[in-house]
Amino acid sequence: MTTRPTADQVPTTPSQTVGPYLHIGLPWPDGPFAVAEGTPGAVRLRGTVYDGAGAPVTDALVETWQADPHGRFDHPDDPRGARSLPGFRGFGRCPTDAAGSYEILTLKPGSVPGPGGEQAPHVDISVFARGMLHRVVTRLYFPEEEAANAADPVLRSVTDPADRATLVASREEGGYRFDIRLQGEGETVFFDV
Repeated sequence: MTTRPTADQVPTTPSQTVGPYLHIGLPWPDGPFAVAEGTPGAVRLRGTVYDGAGAPVTDALVETWQADPHGRFDHPDDPRGARSLPGFRGFGRCPTDAAGSYEILTLKPGSVPGPGGEQAPHVDISVFARGMLHRVVTRLYFPEEEAANAADPVLRSVTDPADRATLVASREEGGYRFDIRLQGEGETVFFDV
């Protein structure tokens, strides 16, 4: 008769990074489109993902999740009830290209209620990449929302002005630019979720 090993006798499975095979199974053709081309009010969120040495990360995956322009989520956990804005998915997924760039076509979100007060319009962003055991999560805030940003409880929790600046996109033709630095000088602020 053989005996089974106890939990403390079984070796731990080695951890694996989340990349570099993201490009094989996770993207889909319309992933970068939270709304269709030509949607009134659509904006492009563009940026580059950089590693700790400042080199572009060419095999990352950027995901976005956000409220609609009225501050509502198409999700059953929205405390005000799920709402579906026709043609708006609220979720985007884009692999970075050979230059480390990503682009998501979406609508600018509205403010949302949250613990600690009204949250400024923002987009939640997750990044998956080679060498990382877990995704990292950050937020993109909009530069023209100065009053809402100043009152946002999450943004206010980032007390260093230089760190806070890593969370605010810059305006550009047709949308916004939001570069993501995974480590090193100017590292983007990431949240423990």
